[in-house]
Amino acid sequence: MEKMVIKDSGYKLEKAKILRTKQLTDKEKFFEIALGNGQPLDHEPGQFIMISLLGIGEVPISVASSPSGRDSFDVCVRAVGKVTNALHKLKAGDEIGIRGPYGKGFPTRELQGNDLLIIAGGLGLAPLRSLIHYVLDNRRDFGKVHILLGCKQPKELLFGDELEEWNQRADLYYACTVDRADPDWAGNVGLITTLIPGVDIEPARTFAAVVGPPVMYNFVIKELLSKGIPERQILLSFERNMKCGNGKCGRCQIQNLYCCQDGPVFHYEKIKNLSEAM
Repeated sequence: MEKMVIKDSGYKLEKAKILRTKQLTDKEKFFEIALGNGQPLDHEPGQFIMISLLGIGEVPISVASSPSGRDSFDVCVRAVGKVTNALHKLKAGDEIGIRGPYGKGFPTRELQGNDLLIIAGGLGLAPLRSLIHYVLDNRRDFGKVHILLGCKQPKELLFGDELEEWNQRADLYYACTVDRADPDWAGNVGLITTLIPGVDIEPARTFAAVVGPPVMYNFVIKELLSKGIPERQILLSFERNMKCGNGKCGRCQIQNLYCCQDGPVFHYEKIKNLSEAM
């Protein structure tokens, strides 16, 4: 009789401990987390996890750290509902549940040897931080790196200390803009699309990675195409209401695609005709 093999269903919950927290803005909080089994998360930049709180529920959150050489990982959580508000109340030493990682992240092997144009809008910096840190950890494997960041107002900027470090680095180009300035803001003012024309790139060897609110995608893509970047070299991340992570519940479905399995990172040429996506 043939032996039955039971495969992991993808719903396995791992215990994890919060190592460190930091309030980044009024709404966003940083968490450094380690799995209880002592193993690394083994994720790809751009993937997400499900964070579970006993008796409250679970929520999908993008991983915000590089997988390179660390047993812990980072997330950035915006307080917008029951689970995320409860998560904001936790502190170092508290335990949570983790499922994942899930989905397809940024194709790091495909990106190697090429120039990168990384464009983050608001909270989109969190999943892109995983890619940025990975690239900086392996800087020799990539060509020119450009980072463009935009948000509504200065007080909403995430990872302020790191932004200053990126601005000071000689091996990358960094620019930031806000929609509305405050009296202390001395930087660019305007939509993130206003930063794109000024970036000097070689379109044939440039991959663009874009994460932000869906409303910005059409405008950013238009600018990228006008600079000559091929459709296959534009990468977008879509974060829908991913409930199961296994393509079963249908919450994140866009026509025939499931963000939790086919994405959340997509090549633009593959999804450009999906009107629901953007």
